Amino acid sequence: MAVVEGGNFRAAAEKLDVSSVMVGKHIRQMEEFLGTRLLHRTTRQQSLTEAGAAFYESAQAVLNQVQSAERSIESMQVAPKGMLRISAPTTLGTCSIAPILPVYLERYPQVQVELVLSNVRVDLVAEGFDIAIRIGSLEDSEFVARPIAPYRMNICAAPSYLAKRGTPETPTDLVHHDCLCHLVWRGRNVWQLGDGREYAWPANSRLACNDGHALRAAAVEGTGVILQPEVLLKSDVDSGRLVPILQSFLPTSRPVNLIYLPDPRPRHKLASMVDFLLQELGAGQA
Repeated sequence: MAVVEGGNFRAAAEKLDVSSVMVGKHIRQMEEFLGTRLLHRTTRQQSLTEAGAAFYESAQAVLNQVQSAERSIESMQVAPKGMLRISAPTTLGTCSIAPILPVYLERYPQVQVELVLSNVRVDLVAEGFDIAIRIGSLEDSEFVARPIAPYRMNICAAPSYLAKRGTPETPTDLVHHDCLCHLVWRGRNVWQLGDGREYAWPANSRLACNDGHALRAAAVEGTGVILQPEVLLKSDVDSGRLVPILQSFLPTSRPVNLIYLPDPRPRHKLASMVDFLLQELGAGQA
């Protein structure tokens, strides 16, 4: 299954933490035992044989039964125990999830947590995640979704910058200011704010970067005006290193949800993490 889902022996080896040679050996042993070829293999690609496709489908059903059996035992345990895999967007995960996990781990010493930060939406089933945190509207109706505090943006600048360049009073003033550019905007020198309009700033930003933390550090040093997630800028705003501006024009906040697969049996490990995150991050509106 790891070879099929990973696309090749190397990907399967990395997932299973074994060598590619060992993966190939196991595949050959299975084919010898079954008396049929499961994979068509060349130096460049591989594909399932008819027998391999049937065997893969049956293997999926077997592993689903094994996982169901493991969950039934887990439901009998009084204390949460075992590995929890969580997927979260990079900035939200770094600023909001990672700092509170030590509290959870102290509370539940028999649980191990693997936090994977990426802005790519993962497949909970295929990639083996227990919980994913999603920003924006949801389309996956088969998941349980629990709303938490919405994802807000903020516009700030350092006191030194504002003392030198003045404070923008309306978004149209941005054209006269140095605005820090995130490269994900792909060169667009506009910000779409809460009124739905797009406001331009100078076409040639003096600093562009692909990382929000780097832009935050530059803003603190007085390099320019920054538009980034509230969670990223919060500590600098609280300390006075950054000053919020244009607060009446902030972009519309986006919903955030914890999602996980439904299960008729209680899973103390999963439930403990969901309850903890809802408590620490604040429940949002469904």
